[in-house]
Amino acid sequence: MRKSRKFTFEQLVIENKRQLLNDQKAMEKIEKKLEERILKKAE
Repeated sequence: MRKSRKFTFEQLVIENKRQLLNDQKAMEKIEKKLEERILKKAE
């Protein structure tokens, strides 16, 4: 039986952020979405 670790929300956010920073393709996708959002607001 696998031992399940309980994470606080903050720990999950930190872990997720760390994985994203290591994933260049995911970062590029997020940057693209952010740019599109900013451009839409600017119009």
